Amino acid sequence: MKGLFIISGLGVLAMLAEIFKFKKLLYPLVLIGILAAYVTNFMEWNNNTNIEMFANMMRFDNVALAFSGVILVTAFFWFILANDYFEQDHVTDHFALVLFALVGAIMLTGFSNMTTLFLGIEILSIPMYVLAASRKRDLASNEAGFKYLIMGSFASGFLLFGIALIYGATGSFDLMAIRSFISHAQGDLPAFFYAGVLMVLIAMLFKVSAAPFHFWAPDVYEGSPTVITALMSTIVKTAAFAAFMRLFLVVFGGVNESWSMVLAVVIALSLVISNITAATQQSVKRMLAYSSISHAAFMLMAILANQRGMTSVSAILYYSLAYSVGSIAAFTVLYNISKAKGNANIEAFNGLGKRHPFMAVCMVIAMLSLAGIPITAGFFAKYFIFSVMIGTTFKWLIILAILTSAVGVYYYFKVIIAMYFKQEDGEQEVTMETSHVLLLALTTIFTLALGIVPKYVIEIFT
Repeated sequence: MKGLFIISGLGVLAMLAEIFKFKKLLYPLVLIGILAAYVTNFMEWNNNTNIEMFANMMRFDNVALAFSGVILVTAFFWFILANDYFEQDHVTDHFALVLFALVGAIMLTGFSNMTTLFLGIEILSIPMYVLAASRKRDLASNEAGFKYLIMGSFASGFLLFGIALIYGATGSFDLMAIRSFISHAQGDLPAFFYAGVLMVLIAMLFKVSAAPFHFWAPDVYEGSPTVITALMSTIVKTAAFAAFMRLFLVVFGGVNESWSMVLAVVIALSLVISNITAATQQSVKRMLAYSSISHAAFMLMAILANQRGMTSVSAILYYSLAYSVGSIAAFTVLYNISKAKGNANIEAFNGLGKRHPFMAVCMVIAMLSLAGIPITAGFFAKYFIFSVMIGTTFKWLIILAILTSAVGVYYYFKVIIAMYFKQEDGEQEVTMETSHVLLLALTTIFTLALGIVPKYVIEIFT
């Protein structure tokens, strides 16, 4: 995929910008480069069935291109949100770190070898550890980076050990070779193979912050700079689910009896713990961190319904796009509020509906979408997940998801109530840059359009 090379080239360019003194041109160059990567992505659609790269270490089929397209669209929106983040010291370093994290994210959409999976995760994760701690004089940011590093390393250890056990059983790192081995073994697999699959499952559950492996996420999300939290919540999560899906829908689908019940329990725990805990939060940033765990549980439900084939893939794709766009809108408003008022608590939103009607309306639509209220994209995202789950033996998860979603409506509406039914306490003026106004308009229109015509995304593979 040419888009991967374009983003890699932008990362190298960012490292050279300081030396050759063109760092002021870097921001527009990056935006143009991301658009170019998306265009090449689009041009390769349906022309890539057998595109293999690096000795069959990567394969960019339509599924990989679709998820990398979501990542590139989200990245474009994110760079508009984070424009003043790149006006601080060490601008070129920040650009390079984000761009190489994007490289790792795109690799996770198209890996076809366990080695590439590990490389993609590390190329994505290592820059994120640094970015989480990028506010060097802020103890909360330093703590976030340290926790992220420790927990990420712990998960990588599980992943490597699991890959080693799978290699020991199958004699290959290639995904299709492993899948073929499982098919031909007809259930006659050594016990340590199943142990390896479960260890890989645990590692991936850490990466998507599913309960009970979620405990790092709220502290890391809250301590990191707001724009970096937005990056973690959208691009990093989409890439992790693209990898998760490729592993457990394509490769390990033949042994789903060994991991499906474990995943079902994890989904149930994630739904209950995340929603109940989010309802008690006063910090909107921390609330969004817990809600992201709930959204991860919904996407895991589509993976659990692994017998539904491309229907599950389409549901995950739609959900990741709807969730990413809604989250970017929410974090844009949160970023401007916290910058003006010095905190990200719910009371900081008091009276926003009267003082800044446009910002408040955009936040309302983002909250409604994340809560799954019609006619937003979030409603159909949850509907499609329920559609793929209805034919499985885990229908009880649908009931649990509906009940916990009702709790989700409560804490999302707390923000809406604060904006329209509570008086503003302070006199701090909340202002927005023109680029953020444009971003909010785009993401809001996108959220509504996805909710009005969802079929254009959900039928993408049919």
